[in-house]
Amino acid sequence: MTLPAIQPPLPPAATVIESPRRAPSTLEEFEAVLRRHDSATLALEEWCAARGIAQPGTILAETLPPSGARPDVDLAATLATTPGETIALRNVALRCGSRVLSVAWNWYVPSRLTPDMNAALASTNIPFGKVVAPLGFTRQPLASVSGRAENCPAGTISTHRAMLVLPDGKPLAYLVECYTAANLAPG
Repeated sequence: MTLPAIQPPLPPAATVIESPRRAPSTLEEFEAVLRRHDSATLALEEWCAARGIAQPGTILAETLPPSGARPDVDLAATLATTPGETIALRNVALRCGSRVLSVAWNWYVPSRLTPDMNAALASTNIPFGKVVAPLGFTRQPLASVSGRAENCPAGTISTHRAMLVLPDGKPLAYLVECYTAANLAPG
């Protein structure tokens, strides 16, 4: 009877501890997050936190000086204003931590907001979507372009045009949003 050969024990496996690494973000992943939300602010907060851009993933709006950018639509018709209603513009850079994730133009009808909402838009760094969230708006995408559209800053990876609409169907705001390459940079 032959006994089986005895194999020498294998050396212990080396324990390798790697720090977690996120796979590079893709534009498709980013766009999917944007599509899930009526508020771009909420989408950017989700993205910022999930990608580790900043903790907490809070979005703040930095008011930008007037740029002379003009909308590509007839605002009075698009926003269905009535005589006596005015249209206001809030041009902001949306930041998460130190990164600018979006530059946005929000043309809106102040008379469709509460006085407190108008005051917050005029005097705080709270993004438009958060200020007007209690109105229960929905987002109607109009167009998106991969890359930079007119008036967007260099490094824009995606440009969106959308309407925010109140529950009664009345338009609240017309938006142009320029999403920057900072969204795809490693956290």
